Order: sequence, then C-alpha cells, then structure tokens
Amino acid sequence: MDDMFTVIELKRAGAIAGLFVIAWLIGLLGRVFLHRVVRVATRHTAWRWDDALYEFGAFRWLARMLPAIVVYYGIALFLDVKDADSVAGFIRDVAVCWMIVCVIAAIGRSLIAFESLYSATPAGKRSIKGVVQLLQLVLWIVAVVVVITRLTHQNVALLLSGIGAMSAVLLLVFKDTILGFVAGIQLSTNDMLRVGDWITMTSAGVDGDVIDITLHTVKVRNFDRTIVTVPTWRLISESFQNWRGMSDSGGRRIKRELFVDAAGVRFLEDAEIERFGKIHLLAAYLKQKREDIQRWNDALGEPAKLPANRRRQTNIGAFRAYAEAYIKAHPDVHDRMTRMVRMRDPGALGIPLEVYCFTNTVVWLDYERIQADIFDHLIAILPEFGLRAFQQPSGGDVREGFGALRAVPALED
Repeated sequence: MDDMFTVIELKRAGAIAGLFVIAWLIGLLGRVFLHRVVRVATRHTAWRWDDALYEFGAFRWLARMLPAIVVYYGIALFLDVKDADSVAGFIRDVAVCWMIVCVIAAIGRSLIAFESLYSATPAGKRSIKGVVQLLQLVLWIVAVVVVITRLTHQNVALLLSGIGAMSAVLLLVFKDTILGFVAGIQLSTNDMLRVGDWITMTSAGVDGDVIDITLHTVKVRNFDRTIVTVPTWRLISESFQNWRGMSDSGGRRIKRELFVDAAGVRFLEDAEIERFGKIHLLAAYLKQKREDIQRWNDALGEPAKLPANRRRQTNIGAFRAYAEAYIKAHPDVHDRMTRMVRMRDPGALGIPLEVYCFTNTVVWLDYERIQADIFDHLIAILPEFGLRAFQQPSGGDVREGFGALRAVPALED
C-alpha cells in the first residue's frame, strides 16, 4: 500500500510539474504572439494609443498573466482545491496574487502611455507626471493590501485598521510624497511651471530650462549643461523667477548703462548745433529744441542777455536724444514696447545713461548680438559729441603719466 501511495504521489507531483511546464510554454507563446502579431496589428492602425501601450509594456504585463491563469484553473485537475489551507489552495492564492500584480503593472504602464501621449499635445506643457506617479503609488498600495489579505486570509478591515494605527509612521515615510503632490497640484492649477520654461532660483543654484516635472522633483538643465534636481515643494515654499512671460511676449529687455565722463559735459556752440542738425536722427529734435529754447529766452526778456540766465543745449542732451532716436530706428528693437534712454544719478563712475528697450527676438544669441551692436555704436560715436566713456585708470594710463613727468626737463634752481 505504501508503495502504491508513493507511486500515486509521484505521478501527481509529475503531473503538477508538467502543468507548470505547460504554463511556462503558454506564457512563452503569449510573448511571441505579442511581439509579432500584436506589434504588426498596432503598426497598421491609425491610432496612437495602441502603439503607446505596446511601447510602454502594457501588453507584455497582460501576457505574463497567462501562466498564472493556466496554473489557477489547471491545479484543480490534480489536487483538491476545496481546502484553502491545502497546497493547492496556496498555489491558487499565489497565482491570483501574480495576476493582481500583472493587472496593476499593466494599468500603471497604461497611465505612463497616457502621460506620454498627453505630453505630445499642445496642452502637454502642463506636466501631469506627478499625478500619474501618485496614481501608480495608490494602485501599488492597493495591490499590496489585496495580496497580503489573499495570502494571509485576513479581513481587509483588520489590515486597514493596523495601517491606521501606524498613520504617524506612514506620514513620516510619505512626507515628501504628500508635499510633492500638493505642490504639484498648486503648480499645475496656477500654471506656475511647465516643461520647457526657463526659471531662475538663486537659492538652489537653478538658472536654466525645466526638462522634467515629477511627483517628488523638478529637473532643470542649467545653461552650463549641468542638471539640478529641486524638490517640488521648494518651488512653492520659496520664490523662483519664471521667464515664460518674456518668451511669450516676443521681446527681451535690454537694460544697460553707459557711463559718460562728467568732465566732458558742456554747452553746444552754434556751429556744433548746425553740424549736428545734418544728422538725420537729430534734425527733428534739434529743430524742436531750438524753437522751445528761443521762446523761453524771448519770454525771459532783459535777463536773457546774461548767458547764465539763458537756456542752452548741451552735448550730453544731444547725445541722449541721438541714442534714443537710434534705438527707435533700429530694425531689431521691438517697436511696440518701451524704448527710452534716461539719465541716472551721477556718481563716482560718471554720469550713467541707461538704454532701456526690448529686442524683437528672445533667442539668446541674437539678443546678445543686438545688444552688443547697439552699444558698439553708441560708444564709438561718443567723441562726435565731445564726450568720452568713463573708466578707471589702468596700469598703462599710470605708466604713461609717469613717463610724461620724466620727459619734462627739471627746472633749474
């Protein structure tokens, strides 16, 4: 009897092993079918979602369910599955758990595929990757709870009550996830950040383009090609500068000062006014200015005979008017945004003349070229107005000064 029982058990064990081999072969055939038939089918459709599902592995995880399905239904042919505590019951529980994992993984991959398709649309600049990652986390938590209850045969409510007792620990563990999720909702709802935005955040060493927004972090590629990763919640708790408004406006601001040596500022002579009147950018300004000054001086009467009482044109005023007319006529300066040249408070570095305008492009290389062209011209034309740019004495200036002193012959006693 014992020998017969042993033979029966060996046959049953061999049959179960054969069942697992068959399940493995069916799974292998399922993957081959997936890679060939399903891929060909997805290529011949006009839909994009099926290509995305295949690319991100949703179909592969569904195919991995096939061995578990075979084992779940085939084990009843060899073992008694009525007793949940039996070996057959345990094998079926494991098969069910694996099917749950495969389904959850397939749903997660489908969410990633949806996020990929969404990011390719015009609205995709508002990243939903954080929401997708949160949904994946929730799905896996649910999967873990279901798997544990299936293997232990415990009530779900009892398990959840135990998790509730550990809420303080869970809040500590998932602190960054909770903060990141709340910050992601605020960033998305208020349209504060998008993929591709140029942001500046000095406290975090950020100055570049946003390349990825996730549940926990925001990745920024700085202009020196380094990658900076910033926790999402820091973009809510701290301030950062988003240059999207500048990019959307179509113009980038030029705000730079040209320092003029105050020693060269003087009144213009009549001959100089006549000469400057031949400059087409100054002709209208000088004519209007001359008429205004003439009316002022005529109304002044007898005191106008004293030069100190009269209004007169200055070379720095003429230069400022020329610079303003120059940027207004410049083809690369935006004509629908502010354009002006203003005088700032004089200081130790001379008289600052600030050029304030916007280029008609936001491309960095073009912006720098336009800005350099404008100041090249203004600096070069300063001597035409009897002015010069202020700069600190260099070593060469000091040597030339001492050289001039040595060249002067010593005075005889």
